[in-house]
Amino acid sequence: MMDDTELVTEGRRVLEVEASSLHALIGRLDDSFAAACRLVTGAPGRIIVSGIGKSGIIARKIAATLTSTGTPATFLHPVEGLHGDLGIVGTDDVALLISKSGETSELAGLLDYLIRLGVPVVALTGDPTSSLARHAEVVLDCSVAEEACPMDLAPTSSTTVTLALGDALAVAILRLKEFSPEDFARFHPGGALGRKLTVRVGDVMVAEGYPALGTDADMRRALVPIAEQRGTVPIVDDLRRVVGVVTAGDLTRAIERFEQRWVEVSVTEVMNRAPITARPDERGTAIVHRLEERGVMAAPVVDDEGRLVGMVHLHDLMRAGAV
Repeated sequence: MMDDTELVTEGRRVLEVEASSLHALIGRLDDSFAAACRLVTGAPGRIIVSGIGKSGIIARKIAATLTSTGTPATFLHPVEGLHGDLGIVGTDDVALLISKSGETSELAGLLDYLIRLGVPVVALTGDPTSSLARHAEVVLDCSVAEEACPMDLAPTSSTTVTLALGDALAVAILRLKEFSPEDFARFHPGGALGRKLTVRVGDVMVAEGYPALGTDADMRRALVPIAEQRGTVPIVDDLRRVVGVVTAGDLTRAIERFEQRWVEVSVTEVMNRAPITARPDERGTAIVHRLEERGVMAAPVVDDEGRLVGMVHLHDLMRAGAV
């Protein structure tokens, strides 16, 4: 029986074999990949993705990834297809067929139907000389030197490589279509993804009655607003344009620096003159990133002229699902 050390060693071996297979795939990627991307992108209909066994499981995932990133795709079981499900295939479609050997008997009937219908085929196969490859318009080489299985039998490296190649196709097509975060949110309206992509600063900012101090204020006047407004007070000029912020940290440093006379010091001597600011229409995720990068809890929200329209707090963004 294997001990713990041997189990860890075996796990590392598997990961090394699969990582090596992926690196080899990177070196083989060529113009055929670009041709597959353009063929899929140009399809007026859907992308039909098919495979049997483990390849079928990978095919389902590729179809799901394509669909979620703006390319309508569906999985078609090759056997069920020959028993009534071929009705989903149209002449405007493109097919992605997955087979390690390229000689999978269950795919043969489906391939024959697609050829007769005139549907272009992209083959993801481990054998570029196979029957599947010979009848495909574009061939993507998914071959591996060995499976991670110690008997070189169970699909492991080959399925990892095919899955990664499917992801590469989906992401490259996403870029080719200029698919935006807003598009992604449209396809994921529910759950955490939808909230993360659709929350805007204006949805969560505090706008009504938020106190601001003028440049003529001293630190005595900043004390209460800092305590009441979760540690950040914006400083504005006569036109209500934000020129800085004073935080609880600034207050502490002012007390240490000026000692007893800190209450008389102007806020302009203490404030941060280059604060993070946000716009009401900015995505919540973007401002969260900037706040966390600078270690700041809140930011003034300004209009196109730099005038204060509210404050946005990191905790409010987190509660709204922007993280």
